[in-house]
Amino acid sequence: MLDPAAPQIVVNSRTLYFSWLPADPGAVADLVPTGLRPRPDRQVFLNQYVVDDEAQTSGLGAYSLTYLGVSLSGVDAPGAVSPGGWWTHYVASSPRVLAYAEARGAPGHLGRTVIDVHDGALVAETELDGVPVIRARCRVGDTGHVMSSGHHRYFTRRNGQLLSSVYAYLAEPVTPFEIESVEFLEPEHPLYALRPANPLVISWGFYSPRASFAYPGGLTVHPGEAGLPGELVGASPGAGAAGA
Repeated sequence: MLDPAAPQIVVNSRTLYFSWLPADPGAVADLVPTGLRPRPDRQVFLNQYVVDDEAQTSGLGAYSLTYLGVSLSGVDAPGAVSPGGWWTHYVASSPRVLAYAEARGAPGHLGRTVIDVHDGALVAETELDGVPVIRARCRVGDTGHVMSSGHHRYFTRRNGQLLSSVYAYLAEPVTPFEIESVEFLEPEHPLYALRPANPLVISWGFYSPRASFAYPGGLTVHPGEAGLPGELVGASPGAGAAGA
């Protein structure tokens, strides 16, 4: 098992990352712990990415991943450009990656993400237990000379505590880029609470065939209660021990 306190780096992943306004803002707010505040518009974010070769990572191997969650107020990433985010679901194809992330408090599920691009049409699909649960369709162009860089901040919880981590990233976004549809395919699955409004309202997003980022080596304990609404504070959904 990978040491969950050790940093990791991923280079040149194929990444679709965007956010939207939800169909049920109340259900989205109920997914956020009491120690954090969702944005007033209850914005939801989704990142679907594929790492095709083990040589693209420092030890994670090849894998695919989808994470999604709720954008937050008052806890921006460094630079105050990107809002902090609370992970609600973390779907990885690799048991190694899943164990590493779960030990850091991620709400892990074993599944698969596929991104297919053909003649400018992109389809990204996330599966759980072999069943498609999320499908995004986009129109995409080519990369140019523009680079996107900065930091994201994500929150998890472990052993009754909120944990904060900051992820540095670099990406080469394509132009043009347009999200045509986002489908949540299983109404009975808890993921469905995060589905977008109809008509679709996209807040921001990009596709990059070459996106790189780092998992931080340490996690910071964030003050505040880690319980969800209606849940006893102090209950631990996480597993394992990670260096905080």
